[in-house]
Amino acid sequence: MAYRTVNPYTNEVEHEYQNNTAADIEAALSKGYQLYLHWRNGGELAERKEIITRLGQLLRQNKTKYAEIMTRDMGKLIGEAEGEVELCASFCDYYVKKADEFLAPRPIFTDSGNAYVLRQASGILMAVEPWNFPFYQIARVFIPNFLVGNPMILKDASNCPTSAQAFAELVTEAGAPAGSLTNLFISYDQVGQIIADPRVQGVCLTGSERGGQAVAKEAAVNLKKNTMELGGNDAFLVLPDADIDKLSKVIFSARLYNAGQVCTSSKRFILPDNLYDEFLKRAKQVFSSVKMGDPLDRQTTLAPMNSKRAKDKLQKQVNTAIEHGAKVYYGNQPVDLDGQFFMPTILTEITPDNPMFNQEMFGPVMAVYKYSHLKDGIALANNSSYGLGSTIFGEDIAQARRVASQIEAGMTWINSGWASLPELPFGGFKHSGYGRELANLGFGEFINEHLVYQPLEK
Repeated sequence: MAYRTVNPYTNEVEHEYQNNTAADIEAALSKGYQLYLHWRNGGELAERKEIITRLGQLLRQNKTKYAEIMTRDMGKLIGEAEGEVELCASFCDYYVKKADEFLAPRPIFTDSGNAYVLRQASGILMAVEPWNFPFYQIARVFIPNFLVGNPMILKDASNCPTSAQAFAELVTEAGAPAGSLTNLFISYDQVGQIIADPRVQGVCLTGSERGGQAVAKEAAVNLKKNTMELGGNDAFLVLPDADIDKLSKVIFSARLYNAGQVCTSSKRFILPDNLYDEFLKRAKQVFSSVKMGDPLDRQTTLAPMNSKRAKDKLQKQVNTAIEHGAKVYYGNQPVDLDGQFFMPTILTEITPDNPMFNQEMFGPVMAVYKYSHLKDGIALANNSSYGLGSTIFGEDIAQARRVASQIEAGMTWINSGWASLPELPFGGFKHSGYGRELANLGFGEFINEHLVYQPLEK
């Protein structure tokens, strides 16, 4: 597996990295395990909090520097990348504030004696992370687990190695001891070997359904706890009473943020009869107004896709959808720029027998559906093997909440596109994965819930 930065705007190779050896892996495991043994009894939490506080300070002080690294790695807009760095810093703030509360022993009230649950570190974690949010994806698993006392080995995506290495070096600069976060350039076979090692106690992955299946299989064979945040084909269900002007304002962020390369971005827009035609007109206005160009230029509004491979895959999916009856309402034209740009595209009339009906199109492509009765709209939203995020959009909030309760998803936003905040748990349902990251739920995924019980003397 070749780890290299190929700038998707210039198509130039900017950095290349050699794969790590078996000796490097053993060194990472050995250092991580010794660190776990040192931390496992709950000591040095105050020091770890100081390190994470310093990490947040460094992120904010060098926001543009790290944003530029991400932009060169995978192409996102510089402003979006700066927002990602700031979000990671907010994770530092949140978890430092909450660490003592989240790690406190939890009493169990029983008439039979005295009981409580200790929340303890479990061991080394193997993290397999993607390219679309190069800092955020690492931060949201590393920061809470570092505070818990779980060292981490990282295998990041092969097309954003400079970001992964920069984050690991930043953790060291913040004062974390060796073994806290070790970034390795390794193959999936080597990931399997690490998972099998008895010093490793858990695996967290964000990625494709196929990647999740492979890693989950290794974890299962070796009886290792794992969490999976996989793909999504998120529904944006518009209610008949929705305000079309308000709706128009969220189209861009819901579908075109990060060039549409977001697991939780809305991909299937489901409209009632009374708003369908007007929505298509508004969506076309938004899609046709983007400015493609250099993602480091703050005037650019739509970045290139992360790679030629990703662009070619998306084009093949669009072609397949059309071959099976989908209609192009807007887009699907070549872009006269050298970078890996994909023209924003709106597809309609994708029927359930179309191969693309149940596939995630990971880029600036919107699929628009129509319903006559709300129950049909809800059924359409749930007619997917995925269940990551969703949006319900309407003026009657009570109704929106009732509809939200009927959606098969791990997350639902009302009158908003997707969002991520440290205090909100993040994760999916069905083929979109299991387990949670962020908030207290994510903090506790790899904690050993250790019962201590003293029965009453008889």
